[in-house]
Amino acid sequence: MNKYLKWVLTFKIGEQQGQKTGKTLYWLLFTVHCALCTVHCAAQPDSTARRNGLYQTRTGTYQPARTLKHDLLHTRLNLRFDWVRQHVIGTATLRFKPYFYPQNTLELDARGFDVKGVYLLDTLSRYDSTYRQTMKTYVFDTLQYTYADQKQLRLQLPRTYTRRDTFDIQVVYIAKPNELPATPGRKEGAAIPGAPERDDNGLYFINHDGLEPGKPRQIWTQGETQNNSAWFPTIDAPNEKMTQEIYLTVENRYQTLSNGKLISATPHPADSTRTDYWAQTKPHAPYLAMIAVGEFAVVRDSLVRDSLVPDSVRRGSVPNRPALELSYYVEPTYESSARAIFGRTPAMMRFLEQTFGVPYPWDKYSQIVVRDFVSGAMENTSATVHNEKLQRDARQLIDENDDETIVHELAHHWFGNYVTCESWANLPLNESFATYAEYLWFEHARSRDEAELHGASDLNQYLAEAETKQEPLIRPRVADHQGMFDAHSYQKGGRVLHYLRKLIGEDAFFLVLKNYLTAHPFGTAEIADLRQEVEAITGEDMNWFFDQWFLKPGHPVLTVVPEFAPGKAMLKISQLQDTTVAPVFRLPLTVDVWVKGQRARYNVVVDRARQTLTFPAEQRPDLILFDADRRLVGTIEQPKNKRELLFQYYHANTYQDRYEAIVGLEDKASLLDSTQRRMMIDAMNDPFWKIRQVAVSNFGEYDGKQFADIEAIIQNKARNDPKSIVRSEAITTLSSFGDNANDPLFREALNDSSYAVVSVALDAYLMSKPGDAGDIAARFEQVPNGDIITAVANFYANTPDPARFEWFLEKLRSLSAQDQYNFLQVFGKYLVKSDGDVQRRAIPMLETTARNEPAYFVRFGAYQVLGLLTDVEGVKAIRRDIRTNERDPRLKEMYEQLRDF
Repeated sequence: MNKYLKWVLTFKIGEQQGQKTGKTLYWLLFTVHCALCTVHCAAQPDSTARRNGLYQTRTGTYQPARTLKHDLLHTRLNLRFDWVRQHVIGTATLRFKPYFYPQNTLELDARGFDVKGVYLLDTLSRYDSTYRQTMKTYVFDTLQYTYADQKQLRLQLPRTYTRRDTFDIQVVYIAKPNELPATPGRKEGAAIPGAPERDDNGLYFINHDGLEPGKPRQIWTQGETQNNSAWFPTIDAPNEKMTQEIYLTVENRYQTLSNGKLISATPHPADSTRTDYWAQTKPHAPYLAMIAVGEFAVVRDSLVRDSLVPDSVRRGSVPNRPALELSYYVEPTYESSARAIFGRTPAMMRFLEQTFGVPYPWDKYSQIVVRDFVSGAMENTSATVHNEKLQRDARQLIDENDDETIVHELAHHWFGNYVTCESWANLPLNESFATYAEYLWFEHARSRDEAELHGASDLNQYLAEAETKQEPLIRPRVADHQGMFDAHSYQKGGRVLHYLRKLIGEDAFFLVLKNYLTAHPFGTAEIADLRQEVEAITGEDMNWFFDQWFLKPGHPVLTVVPEFAPGKAMLKISQLQDTTVAPVFRLPLTVDVWVKGQRARYNVVVDRARQTLTFPAEQRPDLILFDADRRLVGTIEQPKNKRELLFQYYHANTYQDRYEAIVGLEDKASLLDSTQRRMMIDAMNDPFWKIRQVAVSNFGEYDGKQFADIEAIIQNKARNDPKSIVRSEAITTLSSFGDNANDPLFREALNDSSYAVVSVALDAYLMSKPGDAGDIAARFEQVPNGDIITAVANFYANTPDPARFEWFLEKLRSLSAQDQYNFLQVFGKYLVKSDGDVQRRAIPMLETTARNEPAYFVRFGAYQVLGLLTDVEGVKAIRRDIRTNERDPRLKEMYEQLRDF
C-alpha cells in the first residue's frame, strides 16, 4: 500500500529527477512530513518518547497480534447503496469455527452500524440409527447481542461450540461510514470533499448527490489497516483469513469491481438495477476485501502463461497455465490511454513470478483508478485501487509513468496478500518487499543505473525521516497502526533487503524469497520466519543481522579517513551514530582499491566503533571506494580530492559513483579548471540520463572558457536528447545565460512532444517578452497540463490585468491538487501586483480554499497567499482563525512554526 507518505515520496522522486515544477511542493511536503513525525511520536497516548539529539524513539505497551477465538472461514455479503444518505444496506452471512478452545460467545468488529437483526444459521449433525446415516438439522434463531460501544458486536451463542463445529451468523445492518466519529489520536483535516478528513472510514461515496460538476459518482473502499469493519462485520485483523462472496446491487449504468471473479450479472428490469456476484475462492485477510462502483471504461488484457520460462537458475520455474484475466478500470475519457498506463502489467507479472519463484496465486488481476482516494494505492487481493494521478494521456506519459506504483502493488499479491504480516508491527514483511520490487523491476526492465537511482532516492527518503524519527523496523509497541506506514517500513526496509541480497548472494537471496512464500501459502508470518528461511538456506546464524536491522533503531553514521604508508593503504573507520539508541553495527562491506588504474576488491567487516582497515598498495592508490557495491543503509563521510573524484568518474562503474563525482565538482569555480570542465562536458554525454541532466544543470549561468562549444552541446541536448527531462533541463540552463540568443530555440521547443519541455520553453520564451508573447500565451492558456498553465499564469502575473482574474480562478479550479499548490504561488504574485479591488475579490476564495480544500498542502498554499495580502483589512484575523481551527496536525505544526514569518 502507498499511504499518505507516498504523496511525499512521489514529489521526492520528481525532485530527484530534476522535475522543476515539483520541487517547491516537495520541500513543503518534506518539511511538513518531518514536523508530522515529531508530532506523531509525541502524541502516542500509551507511550513515552525518549529524545536523543534531534530524533525520537518510542517505548510503550506491547501490542500483540490479535487473539483469535474464532476462525472466520467465509464471508458472504449482499449489498445495496443509499447514495443520498451515503449508507450501505447490507446482509452479511459469516461462517465460523472456534479456533481451538470451546466458545459460547462471538465478537465481531462492526463500526457504527444500525443493526436490524442478528441470526444463527446453524447446522446440527446427529447419527440416526434407524436410517444408519448422519442426519442434518438446520436452525435459524435470533441471537441476543450487545453493541453499546458501536465498535464490537458481542453475540451470545445458544450453545458451546468446539473446534470441530462450524456455524453461520447472519447480520442485517445499515453501515454509515460517513457518520463515524473521528478516531481519537488520528489526524483530521479533509480527504473527501464534504466529509471529515479521515482515511479510516472504510467506504466512501464520491459526489454522492451528483452536484459536483465534472466529477464522476463513485463508491470505493479502503480497508487497510482495520477499516473494512466500517462497512461489513468481520474479524478485522491481518492474521485472519477468509474466502468471500459479494453481491452488489447497483444501477445498470454502473460497473462494479470486487475481489476474485465476476460469476454472474443478474438484471432487474423492474427498477433498472443489476446484481453482480463476485467470488473470492482463496483465503485472504479481511482488510484486503474491496468493492468499487462507478461509470468506468473497462479495458481487457491477459497474461499468456505458456510463454513463461525461468530467466536464471536463481529464480523459480513457473509451470504453464491458462491465460490470466487482466483488466484496467479508468474513467471513459482515459479509455484510449489505459493500455499505455497499465500495459506493462503482463511483463511485470511474468518477471515477478520468475523472480519470486511462485506463480501469481489469485484468479484474476484488475486495476482501477478512482477519484479522491485517501491513499496512493491499495493492493486489495486481485483488485488494486489507484488514485487519479495515474490517469494520463499519451502525451503526459512521455514525461513520466507510474510503473513503480504499479509494480509495488502487484508485488503485494505475493508479499502481503499471499503471505501476510501476522500483525501490523510486522508491516515491513509487506511493504519492504513491495518497495524492493520497484528496484528489481527497474533493474530488469530499464537499467542498473535506473535501479540505483531509485535505490538512492529510497535511501535519501529514509535518511530525511531519520533526522526526526528513528525506530526499529519491527515495532510491536506502536499503538497507532498508521504510524507504521513511513519511510522506515517502506524505504529503509527495501534498502535492508538489498543489503541482505548483497550479503548472502543472488542465488541464496531469491531462493529465500521462494521458500518463505511456499512455507506460508495463504497464511501469515512474522520477522522470525524470514530469518529462519535465511538461516536454512545459508547455514549461518543470522540473528545478528536481523537484530540490528529489523529489531533496533537507527543506522550507521561512518567517517572514513584514508591514509597511506609504504606498501599499504589504510582506512580509519569511525561509527558516530548515537549508540544510546542505535547499536554499533556489524557491517560486512566491500572496498575497492585502485592502484595504477587496476582495481582490487576486498571483502571486509566493520564491527567496532573505531577500526582501521589495511590493504596492500605498492603506491598511493588512485582511489579507494568504501562500500564499493553501495549496499550500506546509512551515511558515509569520506574526503576525496579533485584527482580522486576525476578518477572515480571515469573508472568506477555505478551510477552513484559517477553522480558523486560530478556533484563533488559542481561548484562554478571548478569549471575554471580545464580538466574538471572536460569531465563535466563528457558527463553531458553520459549514457545515463540523470548524469546528463545534472551535468547540463551545472553549466547554469556559465560564462567562462569554451562557452560557445558548451552552449552548442546544451543546444543539441535541448533539441535531441532522448530523455525529456534532459531536454527541459537544457532549456532551463540556456535561459540562465541571460540573453535572447536562444529565443528561436525556445520557440521551436514549444512544439516538443513533452509537456515538461514545452512548459520550461514557454517560461523561457515569454521571459524575454517577445512581440508575439501575448499570442503565444493565448495559444497555451487552455492546454490540459498544470505546468504549462502555471507558465502562462506566470506571464500574466508579470503585467496583471484585472480582466484575467476570472481566468485565474477557472484554472485553479480545474487543476489537480498536485498542480494547485504551484499555481497558487503564481496567483499570489498576480495579486500582489494587482490593485486593492482585485485583492479583495480574491479573499473569499482563498479563505475557503485554506479552510476546506481536501489536500492539506493546497490549504497551506492558500494560507501562504493570504499572507501576501495582510495589508487588506481583515486578512490577519482570517489567517489567525484558520490557524486556530485547523485540525490537521501537519498544518497545525507548520502554522506554529511559521507564526512569526
